[in-house]
Amino acid sequence: MNRRLELHDLFIGILGTEEEEFSRVYFQPPQDVQLMFPCIIYRRNTNDTRYASDKLYKTRKSYSVTVVDSDPDGLIPDKVALLPYSRFERHYTADNLNHDVFNVYY
Repeated sequence: MNRRLELHDLFIGILGTEEEEFSRVYFQPPQDVQLMFPCIIYRRNTNDTRYASDKLYKTRKSYSVTVVDSDPDGLIPDKVALLPYSRFERHYTADNLNHDVFNVYY
């Protein structure tokens, strides 16, 4: 399976929304998509590339992951923070919604 789709399914599990049409997990959503909250929005960010002996040794894709929730004490950001290779970047509030931004390598 595609690694990004594995990550997508992992986010669906974190939110606890198993049905795909109601998953509230969005990959690079266009402007006209009506978001439902709480949700996880993620986008491709960069690659982490490692070399050994002048050859490509390992590469891992990075995603910018934003958890959007009206509850400032929600558990979803804590669950994303527990993912391997997840790093909390910042928190901000916009339109009375809390945004927790992570950088996740997967």
